Amino acid sequence: MPSPHKTTRVQQDRPVVPPTRRDEVAAAGSELIGGPVGRWARFGGSALTPVRVIALAAIGMFALGMVQKLPCYNWAWFRGTSSQYTHACYSDIPHLFIGRGFADGLIPYFDRLGGDMEYLEYPVLTGLFMQVASWLTLPFDGDLQYREQMYWMVNAGMLMACTAVLAVCVARTHRNRPWDALLVALAPAFALTATINWDLLALALTAVAMLMWSRGRALAFGVFLGLATAAKFYPFLLLGPLLLLCWRAWRWREFGLAVVGTAASWLAVNVPVMLLAPEGWKKFYSFSEERGIDFGSFWLIITQRTGANITPDAVNTYASVLMALACLGIAALTLTAPRRPRFAQLAFLVIAAFILTNKVYSPQYVLWLIPLAALARPRWRDFLIWQACEVMYFVGIWMYLAYTTSGNKQGLPTEGYQFAILLHLAGTLFLCAMVVRDILMPERDGVRQDGTDDPSGGVLDRAEDVFVLGRAAQPPQHTAHAVQGPRVEWGAVRE
Repeated sequence: MPSPHKTTRVQQDRPVVPPTRRDEVAAAGSELIGGPVGRWARFGGSALTPVRVIALAAIGMFALGMVQKLPCYNWAWFRGTSSQYTHACYSDIPHLFIGRGFADGLIPYFDRLGGDMEYLEYPVLTGLFMQVASWLTLPFDGDLQYREQMYWMVNAGMLMACTAVLAVCVARTHRNRPWDALLVALAPAFALTATINWDLLALALTAVAMLMWSRGRALAFGVFLGLATAAKFYPFLLLGPLLLLCWRAWRWREFGLAVVGTAASWLAVNVPVMLLAPEGWKKFYSFSEERGIDFGSFWLIITQRTGANITPDAVNTYASVLMALACLGIAALTLTAPRRPRFAQLAFLVIAAFILTNKVYSPQYVLWLIPLAALARPRWRDFLIWQACEVMYFVGIWMYLAYTTSGNKQGLPTEGYQFAILLHLAGTLFLCAMVVRDILMPERDGVRQDGTDDPSGGVLDRAEDVFVLGRAAQPPQHTAHAVQGPRVEWGAVRE
């Protein structure tokens, strides 16, 4: 087995894969800018490297998303309820500036809020992000509406920086496939949902973590994954696929470093607030547990169609069981696949399973999957089919809210919104099916067709399989860089 250092050099020496030579949709779309790359094209030597182009494209799409919010920025956020839905430009950011006490100078987790929401219901690092934005808004003095506008603008600027980090990291994760990150930069749902909430902070940190893992830096991966988990819960789930892959390759030392780094950084952020403001700190967890069935989930369709009253405790149990079953299926797939799955493929599947089984699906949750989809299944046709479903859901939820909040019932009725939910579910399941097919038939995986193994796998890239369910695995070659361990088969251990 080649050493990790040799693997890195092989990856670096591979030529950049131009998508217009591998993807029919990319080739057709390239006609807008001159057509596919020719056989005599030479790469390099230009200031506009692929990574820079992708970062600029992502920032440009983010800016277009800001323009799409202009009707709300100018008036719809401040004049009634339904107008921000009919213009599909809703954002939590200006509303929570008032609703969570930032306009009054309250400190998250420490100062109690009025009404039913006693404390800020966001994880600690996101709360810090929101607080920093409120401090940066202080120089903008004026009436409350102006301060809300400036708070949204400051947050948008900070989230734009997160967008740049995300684009660069995704482009660099697969060394010879930087153009795959253009899927992220040009994703329509990305532009539409980027400034609804603060999810881009967790996305950027998760992207840095995956970049670190692809470079073989397990401890750094853990540190950034812990920070991402301190901003949003979902990144923590990536440790599950990593456990399965490290089990199959017998890379326990690297997995242990990842776990230690995750725990250390998460505790470093959370423990001070946990000790100084315990009631405020646990609000995120109690709110998540007590929250009932909400928009976007198939649970909502069940309750609306049947009239059943599913309590929060019951739906928590049902959703947990479904998520556990999905994870067992992913584990079986991982440990029996003819070739060890790529890290990005399993990461996409586990986050998709969490989204599909969850009791709520906010429109911005699509952001969680976009970078993982670009790394797991970089095919423009499949990606755009999924994105079309998500854009239709984006329009559907706002039209449904317009219907339910306006007195004249203009918008999308309940049956139409249920159809939009089904479109979202079908699109996500379709992309999951394509990823599973690539795992079961690795010769159809576009990333592996040029001879690479797992460019985002770090130490897993080109590692030997040691543990495989149902069949014998090749024993590891004990080189200076290989992790030694017993050969393991289902139901037996051999030295």
